[in-house]
Amino acid sequence: MGPSYAPRVKICCISSVEEAALAIACGASALGLVSAMPSGPGVIREEQIAEIAATVPPPIATFLLTSKQEVEEIVEQQRRCRTNCIQLCDCLTAGAHADLRRALPGIKIVQVIHVTGPGSVDEALALAPSVDAILLDSGNPALPVKELGGTGRSHDWSLSRRIREQISIPIFLAGGLNATNVGQAMNAVAPFGLDLCSGVRTDGKLDRQKLLAFFDAVHLAESELTAL
Repeated sequence: MGPSYAPRVKICCISSVEEAALAIACGASALGLVSAMPSGPGVIREEQIAEIAATVPPPIATFLLTSKQEVEEIVEQQRRCRTNCIQLCDCLTAGAHADLRRALPGIKIVQVIHVTGPGSVDEALALAPSVDAILLDSGNPALPVKELGGTGRSHDWSLSRRIREQISIPIFLAGGLNATNVGQAMNAVAPFGLDLCSGVRTDGKLDRQKLLAFFDAVHLAESELTAL
C-alpha cells in the first residue's frame, strides 16, 4: 500500500520570486531551484536562487538542484544559496553524504536516482540509508552530455514501485508528469511526492491554469484511490 494522503508536490525550475509565489498559492509543498547543469531547463544564477529562497515561507521546502559531485563544493554552494534542502542530481565523487550532514546540520539531503534499468533499484537501496529522501527521475548521467533531469520523459514506473516498496524513506517521482498522467503515476508508484517542471509550463513560463489542473488531477486521483 502507498501513502493514504495526497502526495506532496514539488514544482521545479522556479525562475523568479513571482513564480515561487504562484506555485505556493496553487498548492506546492516544495520548490526546485536549478543551479548550473550540463543540460536541461530552468538554470538560474546562484544569486537568483538565494533571492527566491529568502522569500519562501518556512513550511515550504526549497531545493537547491546541484550537479556538483564534491562535498566541499556542494557545501559552499548551499551556503551561498541558503536553501533548506539539497537535491544531488549526480553521484558524489569526493566525500560522502555523512560529510554533508556534518557540514550542513538541519539541511535535508535528497539523492536523485535516474531510473534507467534494474540496476537503479540496487543503487537506490544502497543510498537510501544515507539520505533523507530519494527522487526518481528519467535522466541519463552516462551520456556524453549528462542528462540530470528536466527531460520531460517518464521512465519505467514498475521499477520506481519496486524501489518505493523496499525503502523506508520518502520517494519523490519525477519525469514527464502532467495533469493527464499523474493519476496513473500515483496508482503505479504511490510516491510520497511528485516533482514536475515542463508539465505546468507554457513557453517556459509557469502557467496558472496548468498548475490548477494538475492539482485538481492529484486530488481527484487521491480521492479515487482512497475509495478503493
